Amino acid sequence: MDFEELIKKDREARKNTEFEGTFLDYLKIVRENPDIVKLAHKRLYDIIIREGYEVLKPEENPRIRRIYGNEAIKKYNFFKDDFFGIDRTLMKLVNYFHSAAMGGEESRQVLYLVGPVGSGKSSIMEALKKALERSEPIYAIKGCPMREEPLHLVPKHLRRQFEEMLGVQIEGDLCPICRYRLKEEYGGEYEKMPVVTVNFSIRSRKGIGVVPPVDPNNQDTSVLTGSVDISKMDLYPEDDPRIMSLNGAFNVGNRGIVEFIEVFKNDVEYLHTIITATQEKAIPSPGKGAMIYFDGVILAHSNEAEWNKFKSDHTNEAILDRIVKIEVPYCLELNEEIKIYEKILKQSRFKAHIAPHTVEIASMFAILTRLVPSSKVDPLTKLKIYNGEEILEKGMTKKIDILELREEAGNREGMFGISTRFIIKAIDRALSESEYDCINPLSVMECLVKSVKELDISDEDKKRYLSFLQDTLKKEYNKILEKEITRAFIHSFKEQAESLFNNYLDHAEAYVNRTKIKDRSTGEQLEPDEKFMRSIEEQIGITESSAKGFRQDVTSYMFYLMRSGGKIDYTCYEPLKEAIEKKLMASVKELTRIITKARVRDKEQDEKYGMMVEEMKANGYCDHCCDVVLKYAANNLWRD
Repeated sequence: MDFEELIKKDREARKNTEFEGTFLDYLKIVRENPDIVKLAHKRLYDIIIREGYEVLKPEENPRIRRIYGNEAIKKYNFFKDDFFGIDRTLMKLVNYFHSAAMGGEESRQVLYLVGPVGSGKSSIMEALKKALERSEPIYAIKGCPMREEPLHLVPKHLRRQFEEMLGVQIEGDLCPICRYRLKEEYGGEYEKMPVVTVNFSIRSRKGIGVVPPVDPNNQDTSVLTGSVDISKMDLYPEDDPRIMSLNGAFNVGNRGIVEFIEVFKNDVEYLHTIITATQEKAIPSPGKGAMIYFDGVILAHSNEAEWNKFKSDHTNEAILDRIVKIEVPYCLELNEEIKIYEKILKQSRFKAHIAPHTVEIASMFAILTRLVPSSKVDPLTKLKIYNGEEILEKGMTKKIDILELREEAGNREGMFGISTRFIIKAIDRALSESEYDCINPLSVMECLVKSVKELDISDEDKKRYLSFLQDTLKKEYNKILEKEITRAFIHSFKEQAESLFNNYLDHAEAYVNRTKIKDRSTGEQLEPDEKFMRSIEEQIGITESSAKGFRQDVTSYMFYLMRSGGKIDYTCYEPLKEAIEKKLMASVKELTRIITKARVRDKEQDEKYGMMVEEMKANGYCDHCCDVVLKYAANNLWRD
């Protein structure tokens, strides 16, 4: 397909979706498809739901159970590629649209998003506006500045009959301009009024109105409700519709969206239009005209400081009562925070290599700054619990209730700390300063330290942030790197781990059931190997007295996985996974220490070192970052 053909094909497809006819023609279309007569909230709700959703049930997903308790989580496909770690927020958002779509009180309320900078408020708004732009066209009265619903033409005394015949509910009235045209141009014969299809467009201000914060000294409400054309005032009376320019944000956003950016940066008098636009679904007309019907989703967002200032003034009660507030906190799940940066980095033009664990360490720092200190666990452990990880202590899963941690923290968690933008700027800084087109956890931590030192924050917060980078995360990265290097020494690590896992399961099951094991080579019936099982269990501190209980836990969990159709491998039970990995790594740990630290290696050591480097490169390292982290390991790990 060449360019000309592509253009023609697109133009033809657009023509096929276009419609122009009379109101009578439109009525026939409505009778065949009543769903086209929908209000703004229902339209947006349908757009979101149309793409489907997945329900994550706690009884079927252990990680969801660990993070959310007994609460089922809905993941909406509409948001899944762009928003991470704020599933509860998005569920509240969709619930708002669901209630509003059914004509509930929410349909007469402002949807207000509040949260710290860079938490995703504006991005959610952009997603909704762009989705509206991509949606199917709507039918509107031709020439109407507010693209209003053609059924407004039906006189009040006939509406009940029309509703029964069409199977719809008619809400709203004609705008002053259409009312004038109907009377003067069509002699009241509304069946002859022309109807066309129109699209939504941000750029053309069709169905999507945006209200930026304006200068308090120059707040002109015509930005919201249109203005009077002064040049025509000599020609027509003050209340004549022909002098009206219905081009304000509410006129533009009728049947779509009106967005207030940083809404509370405006003086409250500027926001009075919201009061009637929500509860009465009507906005003032410019000049001395009557109120105009308005059907639109009013979206607003701002930072928390502005919200607190606004709500503290009791004179703002009328507006506060018309607001559905949804908090948009920072992400607190490590796995999801990593996805945010990976998405942003894919959209950038940087082509540099990023070493394993680089984004992970940066994400850890971001989340640590957002957590309220706990008296029950240290910050890093809390981070891992919030990520749905099982915490081990003396070989057993440590029972720490995530709900208790959240209750202890209050509702402030995620509403402060380092923003996504700060982390991305630090990563960008590391990329731009790199001489080798490669960044690694060490270079990113170095850039984060520089960036934190330049931050205009309290000395206490600065000290805490630097402690995370220079102590907490450095120690954690040392553990990660030690494991990474020792694993690289073991050829086919996963296969050996699976073999150990299967052998342990055979012996543990025989031990628990008091049966014997059949040797796979000789067919001989053998007793469970106590020494073999203890060699694995000791790796995670399981004592001889608690070994029986551990084996029972392992076998019962595997039985549960089999019944529920879960995947059984060495990673499925966290305590056993850690024991197996420690067992394997213990066998080569001393060797890795000697070879990595050695300045001069013999032929055999050099060969093993080369194999290890190749394994690390196969796991995502390049020559440069592999060299950097191995030199760092030699100087900082396995200190004598």
